Amino acid sequence: MHPAFRRRLFLSLGLISASLLALRAGAGDAAAMQALRRGLAPPDWAAAPPDHCAWRGVTCSGAREVTAVELPRRGLRGDFSAAAGLPALARLDLSFNALAGAVPAALGALPRLELLDLSMNRLSGPIPAALGRAVGLKFLNLSNNALSGAIPDDLRALKGLQEVQISGNNLTGAIPGWLAGLPGLRVLSAYENVLSGPIPPGLGLSSKLQVLNLHSNGLEGSIPSSLFDLGNLQVLILTVNRLNGTIPDSIGRCLDLSNVRIGNNRLVGAIPASIGDATSLTYFEADSNQLSGSIPAPFARCANLTLLNLAYNRLVGEVPDMLGELRNLQELIISGNGLGGEFPRSILRCRNLSKLDLSYNAFRGGLPDAICNGSRMQFLVLDHNEFSGSIPHGIGGCSRLLELQLANNNLSGVIPAEMGKIKSLQIALNLSFNHLSGPLPRELGRLDKLVALDLSSNEISGEIPGDMRGMLSLIVVNLSNNRLRGAIPAFGPFQKSAGSSFSGNAKLCGDPLDVDCGPIYGSNYGSDHRKISYRVALAVAGSCVLIFSVVSLVVTLFMWRERQEKEADAKKAEAGDAVVVEARHVMASSVFIESLQQAIDFQTCVQATFKDASAVRSGTFSTTYKAVMPSGMVVCVKKLKSVDRAVVHHQAKMIRELERLAHVNHPNLVRPIGYVIYEDVALLLQYDLPNGTLFQLLHNADNCDGESQKPDWPKLLSIAIGVAEGLAFLHQIATIHLDISSGNVFLDSHYNALLGEVEISKLLDPSKGTASISAVAGTFGYIPPGMNFSPKLHLISCRVCLLDVPEDP
Repeated sequence: MHPAFRRRLFLSLGLISASLLALRAGAGDAAAMQALRRGLAPPDWAAAPPDHCAWRGVTCSGAREVTAVELPRRGLRGDFSAAAGLPALARLDLSFNALAGAVPAALGALPRLELLDLSMNRLSGPIPAALGRAVGLKFLNLSNNALSGAIPDDLRALKGLQEVQISGNNLTGAIPGWLAGLPGLRVLSAYENVLSGPIPPGLGLSSKLQVLNLHSNGLEGSIPSSLFDLGNLQVLILTVNRLNGTIPDSIGRCLDLSNVRIGNNRLVGAIPASIGDATSLTYFEADSNQLSGSIPAPFARCANLTLLNLAYNRLVGEVPDMLGELRNLQELIISGNGLGGEFPRSILRCRNLSKLDLSYNAFRGGLPDAICNGSRMQFLVLDHNEFSGSIPHGIGGCSRLLELQLANNNLSGVIPAEMGKIKSLQIALNLSFNHLSGPLPRELGRLDKLVALDLSSNEISGEIPGDMRGMLSLIVVNLSNNRLRGAIPAFGPFQKSAGSSFSGNAKLCGDPLDVDCGPIYGSNYGSDHRKISYRVALAVAGSCVLIFSVVSLVVTLFMWRERQEKEADAKKAEAGDAVVVEARHVMASSVFIESLQQAIDFQTCVQATFKDASAVRSGTFSTTYKAVMPSGMVVCVKKLKSVDRAVVHHQAKMIRELERLAHVNHPNLVRPIGYVIYEDVALLLQYDLPNGTLFQLLHNADNCDGESQKPDWPKLLSIAIGVAEGLAFLHQIATIHLDISSGNVFLDSHYNALLGEVEISKLLDPSKGTASISAVAGTFGYIPPGMNFSPKLHLISCRVCLLDVPEDP
């Protein structure tokens, strides 16, 4: 036989054999896919064509072998063990479904499997040891199920593992030491389990380890210093364990370390000065330990530090002046220590500071007049110290303040009238257990958003001003143990309070005290006040007109000045908009709508939040930015404020709640389309609503695109009906919304009304003073006076919202 003919013959036989093998493999895959369809019954596979390679979520190779089955968020139930019959399968993603039962051990027979994602399901039982046979596995995600038992040693054979995510289960036993032998391990996430024993020291030998998250377990022993030896670690989260020993001095070797959370343990000793060498640090939390010594001044070298939480330790000394150099610092929480000295004025140089908590220490001296100093202060918590002197009049400059806690100090003098300028005060105003005197300033009545007011145990005198009826959102009030006199004004929150809220005022009468006002003022009290002559009334009316005119002129000038300042700020923001922001480490992200998954770029969403010019709205608990995707799609990115603990400790619950809200299908509610969680920040992604809000429409303000709008009656009627229908739906799902205001009714391209902020209270950790209202939705807007929290308050709140609608548009 001629050699050339022989070669052609062998080549032909080879091609025929390969074709027969491909046909055989294709037939085997077809049978397995039919079994998988029967087991999972995806809705979009019911009427799918016979060719399984054309089914949604299925990827095939050129040889017709199934290489990927990706079916996240389909509400799937049933059996998926048939996937083990797909020998070429490289990716199996069944996350965010309702799968129950055990993880099929047969999946270990897939030699080419690289990604297995079964997270956010209801799977139970142990992690099958047979998975150790899937030697090609690189990404294993079994988080947020109900798995139990120990981490099987058989998985040590998976030498190619890069990410192991098994958090949010009921796993027990120790963290196996063989994890340290995985040369490519980048992410180990095993938080919210029942793991015990020490952290394997060998984990520090994993040269590529970047993220180690083991919070909320029962781990013991010390933090291995070897974790920081190779210097590649970026995120270390060990909160809520039983770790002891000291913070290793080697922590400064990790130049890329950005996130350290080691709170709620039993750590002792001083915080090492080498912490200043970790210059990439943005978040350091070591609260609720037994740390001693002083606050290290080298923290000042961590220029990117945004949150420093050292609360409830045994720290002493003064706050280092150098901390005032932290221009990016947003939260300083050092409560519950033995710190002293005068108020750390250098901290006021941190213009981005939004939360300062010095409570439960031994600080003394007076409070600075410029206590906010033009900063973004929202939470000022200074209670249980030894501050003395008067409350500075400059407190009125804290225009963004949500909570003010000054209780249990030695403050004296009067309550400054400027307190009424803090219109943003919302969570609490607590001045109790001081030596304040003088009358209650009637300007307090301007605090229409304030929920809790405590002025008890002072020496305040005089009558309770009727102006306090302007505190429409008030729920908790305590004016006990003062020197108040006269009748308690007829005001819902006052009458609904317990008598103890007004007790200890010998000359106070009326509801809710069981004291009749008649004997105090005499029977002629009411008639004497009715004897006002016509001339006096006319003089009062004339004075009111004059005062109104002057006030109107002042308000007009103030608004003009404010507008000039905003325009100047906008120009500055545009000038600084060219700053390039480096990519952030995204801890979790998702887009709920499959058709948008390719259109949304998460890093673009993150970058938008660093540009002031991209901000379109700012609320109590969030700021909304406009982000233009590379695809051209416009997305609204809502950056939640003060979510550090929610992100760290309750990430799984947050994601579940967002998933639930994403599937709340009602045309009059704003729904999230995705989320991004990075470092200590949570971003919610929503559709762009170009027509702005009802407030902008009613007041002829420009919408998000800068266009002026003019309402008409048919449009306003349609919007009112939309608001009512959205509230009716909230009744059905037992959700209370407390910010039913025209500024929170959004308008889509067809001017359909959509209620916003429904999800905020579901995600944020309730701050001190808000525990009683943490089950409601949104911020605290129009709250009916004296109304208990129930869906009935929607009726009054909606009515107040509709009062914004003009009679003649």
